[in-house]
Amino acid sequence: MLQQLESIEEKFDRLNDQICMPDVASDPAQYAKLSKEIKQLSPVVETYRAYKAAERDVREARELLDAGGLEKDFRDMAQEELDDARTRAQELTEKLKILLLPKDPNDERSVIVEIRAGAGGEEAALFAGVLFRMYTMYAETCGFRTEVVYTNETELGGFKEINFLIEGEGAYSRFKFESGVHRVQRVPVTESQGRIQTSTVTVAVLPEAEDVDVDINDADLQIDTFRSSGAGGQHINKTDSAIRITHIPTGTVVECQDERSQHKNKEKALKILRSRILEAEREKQASAIAGERRAQVGTGDRSERIRTYNYPQGRVTDHRIGLTLYKLESILNGNLRELIDAIITADTAAKLKEQ
Repeated sequence: MLQQLESIEEKFDRLNDQICMPDVASDPAQYAKLSKEIKQLSPVVETYRAYKAAERDVREARELLDAGGLEKDFRDMAQEELDDARTRAQELTEKLKILLLPKDPNDERSVIVEIRAGAGGEEAALFAGVLFRMYTMYAETCGFRTEVVYTNETELGGFKEINFLIEGEGAYSRFKFESGVHRVQRVPVTESQGRIQTSTVTVAVLPEAEDVDVDINDADLQIDTFRSSGAGGQHINKTDSAIRITHIPTGTVVECQDERSQHKNKEKALKILRSRILEAEREKQASAIAGERRAQVGTGDRSERIRTYNYPQGRVTDHRIGLTLYKLESILNGNLRELIDAIITADTAAKLKEQ
């Protein structure tokens, strides 16, 4: 590990020297590339340097104690400094182990979130709307921007399906564990007898693909225009602004009708199409990875779930890590940080154990 850290520190210093060169400063693309690399290495290098300082303090305190001849007060002080430095060095060692874990290459990307009503009919569709609101509120607290791409609404204002973008650096790292089946237990608004119903909603989180990730041939696309449907203002049903794109080789179909402009709808639809094709490729290459879309989403059956939202008891339980929080209202209002941090911590611990 120490050899690896030395190499990282050397690279960090070399990059900092390069970024100060005049030819780099005058090249925005190269400057941005080097800045990004430096930013990624900074936490490791800063922690490593703090570790080396702690180890130096350990050596100096030990040398004082080994030399002998110290009065009791000075000996006690040196022993205290030694114990403190050892503790710091140990804590920094554990932190470095985490920082050196392999990074998910998609963590810094924006994401596309697809929410679909599963078992439960209208009640599931209404809860899909609740999850959409929860995610958009949480995204806002993270400084991310959300943009709706496609909706299929029900008469009561729920969603059979809603797809939206969450744009911002690191969005995937915060949302990737939300993929799966979400189960809700509550009394539906349509229930007159006060009986609790269990419904499910499926969530898929896809890292946004860049143009360089997926090469799509225009000849492989079938593009259809149609009139938008559902709520949306006076322009609805007057212009053929909605877009449906079919990727013929894979049969992947994407619709976008959120914008008035046909051009903007096409741009958004292509963005989602790239991400779905990229995710399909990832599934082929690594079927065992937890980020795999089919494995995460499942069938939407009531027996499959990653999380349960129980309204009568005011609790949220994440079944993957066995965590229950009696903060249902707060979580549904977008306060997901505690829950997501706990899942990330558990995932990191599992990776450390494997390592």
